[in-house]
Amino acid sequence: MAPPPAQHSSEAEELRKATTFHSSLWGDFFLTCQPPTATQVGEIDLYLSSTQQAYMEERAEVLREDVRKILMGSTELPETLNLILTLQRLGLDYYYESEIDKLLHGIYNSDYNDKDLNLVSLRFYLLRKNGYDVSSDVFLHFKTEEGGFAYADTRSLLSLYNAAYLRRHGEKVLDEAISFTRRCLQDILELPESPFAKEVSASLHTPLFRRVGILEARNYIPIYEKDATMNEAILELAELNFNLQQLVFCEELKHCTVWWKEFLAKSKMTFVRDRIVETYFWMNGACYHPPYSRSRIIQTKITSFITIIDDMFDTYGTTEECMKFVEAIGRWDVSAVPLLPEYMKGFYLFLLDTFHSFEDELGAEKSYRVLYLKLAMERLVQQYYNEIKWRDEDYVPKTMSEHLQVSMESIACIPITCAAFVGMGDIITKETLEWLLSFPQFVMSFGIYVRLSNDVASTMDNVSQREQTKDHSASTVHCYMKEHGTTMNDACEKIKELAEDKWKDMLEQCLALTELPKVMPRTVFDFARTVDNMYKNDHDGYTSSEALKEMIELLFVKPIPK
Repeated sequence: MAPPPAQHSSEAEELRKATTFHSSLWGDFFLTCQPPTATQVGEIDLYLSSTQQAYMEERAEVLREDVRKILMGSTELPETLNLILTLQRLGLDYYYESEIDKLLHGIYNSDYNDKDLNLVSLRFYLLRKNGYDVSSDVFLHFKTEEGGFAYADTRSLLSLYNAAYLRRHGEKVLDEAISFTRRCLQDILELPESPFAKEVSASLHTPLFRRVGILEARNYIPIYEKDATMNEAILELAELNFNLQQLVFCEELKHCTVWWKEFLAKSKMTFVRDRIVETYFWMNGACYHPPYSRSRIIQTKITSFITIIDDMFDTYGTTEECMKFVEAIGRWDVSAVPLLPEYMKGFYLFLLDTFHSFEDELGAEKSYRVLYLKLAMERLVQQYYNEIKWRDEDYVPKTMSEHLQVSMESIACIPITCAAFVGMGDIITKETLEWLLSFPQFVMSFGIYVRLSNDVASTMDNVSQREQTKDHSASTVHCYMKEHGTTMNDACEKIKELAEDKWKDMLEQCLALTELPKVMPRTVFDFARTVDNMYKNDHDGYTSSEALKEMIELLFVKPIPK
């Protein structure tokens, strides 16, 4: 016998009418926003003309070639490693992928001074980050009899700290390096006169490997400007590149805002949250490089749909209504509209129209990709429905493993990642999309990481009270509490440890993905970085989006000053 609906239709309708969220922090701001140039006269910002933008683009092209010569002209290993790291941190490495690959291949096969901790750490960090299976045993040389590590200066300590976060399971020396360097760096932080104070603080907040690339570029440019090794051409290129990207981002945000307003008008869904800017910000962090404009836009639209569907299943829809939506999403056709309750019909039609627009934009040769995105959405919605059945039956899975069989997919990592790949160039093929939808171990680890991070933030963040409005299916926190008989705080601490382990799993599994285009695991890692940023300090930044306001301003409103 089927379980009873969680709510009667009239109760659900009243909830939909009564629900309110904080209003959008941005409103129509990005419909007209154009970032000022980095040039100022007194207190007045000068806005870009088309001539100024053309000059910036031409100048950037000249500088890219100058920097290419600098990169390929480096002959000493320390200089080369520092150059590669600098280009990565400034968000410029995309322009030199083939050159960097060639240099790293040579570095991997060449001798080096294994007594220099800074050099060893930089080499390890860059090689492992770029898929080379280098051994962590190189750090054993630096262990002391007291159990610490011998280091000469703060720079070496920072390099070791950041390198150690590219650890796999069983690499005890890297676990020990993190514990040791964190203690030392915290002591250094007590000395504000240290020239490394900002770098130390940033690393303790987020290790280098886990920082969102576009945010790192924005934050690192003023730091690099004061570095003793700063190169004028690299700095100027970084500033120009960011300001030019910011113009593109604002145009994409305008497009997404217009689309969102059209959605609200056609769907008549008054209970949805306006987070289109925050959604774009999140997706931008995973696909910020210049060629991925289409990916950013498709991801933003897909994530907006997913957020609304999640809210419908979580809060506003009865079990029967959600079951009808599962059937409709399997059809992808207007013939399914009569199945749906009135408030879902406009949403469903707009969903169909948007997917048709994806096919039109991709053209005849790539439109097949949208089929994979549809399949990913169908699978997601089915998992949402499985969670509803848990909720209706008041069922708490006996183990966290049982819970994750459903919830690592219901966190939507597959359709959002698929959306990124759908918008990319020819390097994405049917085979790579089929690989993604097969839910390989690497993607499973990513999904589990996102789920665990989300559940801890939802549990610990006292600001996020949305889920108190209606009974929900049990989270991984509740499952862990039931399975192990612990308190909520203890369960959250343990789940944070398990989430940390997922970084190890992803790194280990990524090193085995030698046949995939590099952009695929790189995009998944970039998504993981955005998740770390969204749920920092057990806070759900996506739900309580005031926390994102300053970062959004830095990326989309404030240019790099000159």
